[in-house]
Amino acid sequence: MSALTHALVDGSVIAKRNLIKIKRVPEVLVFVLLSPIMFVLLFAYVFGGAIDPGGDVSYREFLIGGIFAQTVVFGATFTGAGLAEDMQKGIIDRFRSLPMSRSAVLIGRTASDIVYNVLSIIIMSLTGLLVGWRIRGSLLDALGAFLLLLLFAYAFSWVMGYVGLLVPSVEVINNASFMVIMPLTFISNAFVPLETFPRPLQVFAEWNPVSTVTQAVRELFGNTSPMMPVSDAWSMQNPVLYTLLWIAIILAIFVPLSIRQYKRAAYR
Repeated sequence: MSALTHALVDGSVIAKRNLIKIKRVPEVLVFVLLSPIMFVLLFAYVFGGAIDPGGDVSYREFLIGGIFAQTVVFGATFTGAGLAEDMQKGIIDRFRSLPMSRSAVLIGRTASDIVYNVLSIIIMSLTGLLVGWRIRGSLLDALGAFLLLLLFAYAFSWVMGYVGLLVPSVEVINNASFMVIMPLTFISNAFVPLETFPRPLQVFAEWNPVSTVTQAVRELFGNTSPMMPVSDAWSMQNPVLYTLLWIAIILAIFVPLSIRQYKRAAYR
């Protein structure tokens, strides 16, 4: 058995272990699913009448792409929190005593969190349909949008996994992730059009990968209009390609970094 096959097999066992925790601690899943519902309802009904995205697209259709992007990014924090918790409780030390691949814990953790993101996307989609969101594009494009969201979430989970191995506790990872994720999600086109930002923030938002994944899913869902203002930045003109480039870069950097940090952390 090759090293890669060994890591994938061991990782599937770790992923199963993480998913079994849903049965034992169902409250975690409940709050994971309630969060996107809260954001959809909050922005749709509280801010929906005050923000005009332009063109003939309603704010609720404009909003859902941003909520999707925000939720999958926030969902990546479960990877970091889960690893920090396992480190704190000494479970990682137990894994070390087993004849298993050193990368299996990270592979399993990031894979199991895809399930959380799939469930979140399903709940958001149903809630969005209730508040007036509709998919205007083709079924194939819509599936491509969901796949892009999951790929982006998977890549970002490796970032948070690396952070989770650096910090000493779950409380720290929650605060650290908040400081990173909040600027990324709110200085973007997730909730308001880019032209509403001052120019320096607008430039940042144009090249922010959260903006491009949001723009990409809006286009794939058909939630855009030729009359809506569009940035001339290359990233916003090619949001799918730019987002895929970010996914590749993040994975190329943080997969080896996370595995190396796991080995270091395990020996502390």
